[in-house]
Amino acid sequence: MTDQELNVLKYPIGPFDCPTLISASTIEAWISILEHFPNRLEQLVSHLTDKQLDTAYRPDGWTVRQVVHHVADSHHHSYIRFKWAMTEDNPLIKAYDENTWAAQHDYNQPIAISLLHIKAVHAKLVYYLKGLSIEQLQRTFIHPESQETVGLNKNVGIYAWHSNHHYAHIEALVKREGWA
Repeated sequence: MTDQELNVLKYPIGPFDCPTLISASTIEAWISILEHFPNRLEQLVSHLTDKQLDTAYRPDGWTVRQVVHHVADSHHHSYIRFKWAMTEDNPLIKAYDENTWAAQHDYNQPIAISLLHIKAVHAKLVYYLKGLSIEQLQRTFIHPESQETVGLNKNVGIYAWHSNHHYAHIEALVKREGWA
């Protein structure tokens, strides 16, 4: 497999590309992605067998099962980051090693609980985001790994992209393997 082919498998929708100006309509579109993602994901993975769930979406990549559990954990963290940034002044958030988390034994469990978790976290997140003003979405946090100051408006986009990114990983695998 060439580096280019592997890169397409890693980033099937490309890297996150944040617009310079994040408009209210852009925020609304991103929130809509977050609102509909849990049901889209469940429809995509609910018919998969354990063998299919334990298939990596790319060489040296996570299994579908790990991806679903990762999304649950990652989006849980995102919700907390929004709350920190709204209740503290430019807080330094806590990062975590995603690969170490994905290697934990709970990433081997059935995906049903993580699908429920994603539904709950997204319901809370979407409700929360819809209640924030454009001005509030200018609040920021600091990511410890990059030392980047991240605006909440950008973070909405990052997690809309993250949803579509991992959905595309699974969708491409399902299509390649003819599981649909």
